[in-house]
Amino acid sequence: MEWAKAISEAVNYIESHITENITLYEVAAHVNISPFYFHKGFSILCGYTIGEYIKSRRMALAGEELITSDITVMELAMKYGYDSPDSFAKAFSRFHGDTPLAVRRNKKMIKTFAPLKLTISLKGGYIMDYRIVKKGAFTVLGASKEFSYTNAKQTIPQFWQEHYASGKGKYVCGMFGINIDPQMGNEKFEYLIADIYNPSMDIPDGFTVRTIPAFTWAVFPCKGPLPDSMQDVNTKIFSEWLPALQDYEFGAGYCVEMYDAPDKYPNGTNDENYYTEIWIPVKKK
Repeated sequence: MEWAKAISEAVNYIESHITENITLYEVAAHVNISPFYFHKGFSILCGYTIGEYIKSRRMALAGEELITSDITVMELAMKYGYDSPDSFAKAFSRFHGDTPLAVRRNKKMIKTFAPLKLTISLKGGYIMDYRIVKKGAFTVLGASKEFSYTNAKQTIPQFWQEHYASGKGKYVCGMFGINIDPQMGNEKFEYLIADIYNPSMDIPDGFTVRTIPAFTWAVFPCKGPLPDSMQDVNTKIFSEWLPALQDYEFGAGYCVEMYDAPDKYPNGTNDENYYTEIWIPVKKK
């Protein structure tokens, strides 16, 4: 399924089940794309994670019902998936700026959040560098942690900070950031901060060894300060490269970010020439 069509169908599915306990897994399954890639593509192209989008739509609809009907706050809380009026009121206040009771009694303003609608813009002559490379299996030593797709955008950067703050950087510098979800159907995935494994060395406490299988990879070069350079290329992968792709499709639940040694550059990872790569496994359609 094309990405534009997949996102459009995902939004329609969410709107049809907005008061139900919708999960990323269910939405991704509906459009037949693994949660591994759907979460990333949706958040890059739409500017929200699936979870953020669903919460915002529910709060917007709850606010509209509050001012146009006699429904109670308790009924609204239950309808939109909250365990208690208090938890609902806190979420409502964060979104609208006032409590449900203040909005109803004082006719306060509320915020709207419309459903996403697909728009098409035509761009000509776009050039994006990448290469298709067959790589054999390779083994890495890494710090491993499991993450949920719903909050990975916030928690993975924290994992990197904790890695260096705890002194683990002296064992693993962080040549790679690797997402692993072999089944491409889980709600969580493994993430590694990793280096190439040297079998002559002992494995330090708290680290693990993983073998990344042989794949054909689409390799995308990134040049410039982090994180902007990688974010820019990721956006182009999902908005430009994938929609135009004819011969290949995603091949497996792996994604590798390769980081060059920062000490090779005058300004480290903030250098205008700092080099990184994004590797995506692909297969012939």
